[in-house]
Amino acid sequence: MKKITVVVVDDSALIRKVLTTIINSQPGMQVLGAAPDPIVAREMIRSLNPDVITLDVEMPKMDGLDFLERLMRLRPTPVVMISSLTERGSETTLRALELGAVDYISKPKIDIASGMQEYSAEIADKIRCAAAARPRPQQAARPTQALPVLGNRSVSTEKLIIVGASTGGTEAIKDFLMQMPPDCPGILITQHMPEAFTKSFAARLDSLCRIAVKEADHGERVLPGHAYVAPGHSHLLLKRSGANYVTQLSDGPPVNRHRPSVDVLFRSAAEHAGANAIGVIMTGMGKDGALGMLTMREAGAYNVAQDEASCVVFGMPKEAIAVGATNEVLPLNELPHAVMRHLHSMGMRAIRV
Repeated sequence: MKKITVVVVDDSALIRKVLTTIINSQPGMQVLGAAPDPIVAREMIRSLNPDVITLDVEMPKMDGLDFLERLMRLRPTPVVMISSLTERGSETTLRALELGAVDYISKPKIDIASGMQEYSAEIADKIRCAAAARPRPQQAARPTQALPVLGNRSVSTEKLIIVGASTGGTEAIKDFLMQMPPDCPGILITQHMPEAFTKSFAARLDSLCRIAVKEADHGERVLPGHAYVAPGHSHLLLKRSGANYVTQLSDGPPVNRHRPSVDVLFRSAAEHAGANAIGVIMTGMGKDGALGMLTMREAGAYNVAQDEASCVVFGMPKEAIAVGATNEVLPLNELPHAVMRHLHSMGMRAIRV
């Protein structure tokens, strides 16, 4: 079986050594070379042709983002970014994902060597995932027009859109939300990402979308034209309070190794929204969300999944399709249209009744 080959790019000799040790200790992985800056890395990548590159953000001679942009334009290769768990680091990492990076590894704030060793299994998982991913260079900016308004207040307030994603999901969710009209039903989102990243992620979406996007708080009413992103430290659940839907945060144990977990959100939607919910599962590694989405469908929800060709990683949608949890499987750019079509049909049925 062919080994996954990696080139490590980081200006810290310690990080290069730690990552090389971690990667070489994994079965089926090998570091071909370690570069202290993008200039050295450029020649190394050209001659060694690795399967995956790990890339630091702040480096001498050339910024990691500049190098990433050039790499994805000239030689698209799966890249896993190395990022600090800081507000500035999270914003930079989101930009890297926008440019085409597959995923990111978080540097601990202190005791980097032992801290990264603790996450050796996660590092290996992300490199394996990247090796199987489709690198997607940033697309040329194009105007995104919101879909037509619903114009049906009862549908906007009674229905909900429930979204789950992981690897590749930050850009998929952005593309999905940017098409949502201002009067769309409330949207609850679980995207696997660390606590330090979710607030920046929500703020970035809020600046781009016609709907309001925020990191979810505990016990707030779910409003039309608003999207609520699960904070990285808690599961996000849907609850009812009288006639209203409300959010609930939980620090319960990880599910499918994740907190927040897509399964937790989907199961709560099945319980409290039933047929009033539309489930959306997008690109991501693993199986989180599959069984929860099946529970939603059994409760009457209408569910759509992103297709393989448009996914960065066709893991979570594939698992949901395999268990029979989905009604439609569509390219990413068709998901918003499918959701709105279903909402319009729900409104027409309500009028006929």
